[in-house]
Amino acid sequence: PNQTIYINNLNEKVKREELKKALTAMFSQFGPIMDVVAGRSLKVRGQAWIVFGDSNAASSAMRQMQGFPFYDKPMRIQFAKSKSDAVAKLDGTFVKRERPEKPQKTKKAAKKAEAREAADRARGNAGRSPRPGVSSLTGEPANKILFVQNLPDQTNDMMLSMLFQQFPGFREVRLVPGKSGIAFVEFDTEAQATIAMNGLQNFKITPTNHMHVSYAKK
Repeated sequence: PNQTIYINNLNEKVKREELKKALTAMFSQFGPIMDVVAGRSLKVRGQAWIVFGDSNAASSAMRQMQGFPFYDKPMRIQFAKSKSDAVAKLDGTFVKRERPEKPQKTKKAAKKAEAREAADRARGNAGRSPRPGVSSLTGEPANKILFVQNLPDQTNDMMLSMLFQQFPGFREVRLVPGKSGIAFVEFDTEAQATIAMNGLQNFKITPTNHMHVSYAKK
């Protein structure tokens, strides 16, 4: 195992800096990230390298995020073929390369990511509410708008959109100006909001932040 993972099949329309921020936000839940590399040239668009502090974090990230829908495209993840520059600089073996390393061809995709599995489970439980308009998990009056709490300070609407847009009916994310750690997420219907709430309840967005999702008060 390598402490650097290589990701391809990324959405090429996403700007480089936005891509790096989004990847950092998504993968920091698995451990400290030393570096995120995304190339500028056409040749390496749709690809990125993420360097973790240790190989265990990289292994966990690769296993759990394989196939995760990132900007509407499933990520393909494998270990990088060689040691990353960030690691090489630390251990004194760094040699400047003129060309970026060539990505290794992707092997057969592994199981879907944890969040996608949670979404599937939630869809299977969607019809089990004890009565219409009430959540089977919380007993709260249903609402098509969700209230999300316990978010890290660096959360932005892009990060949350990536998590919630995998669920049908997603409309938008609204952060609260001047108040960190909370947000509202709107869906087309109450039923669709319920599926998303059940699917992402207690999702570990960072190692210390488990999202709490509830219906917004009407």
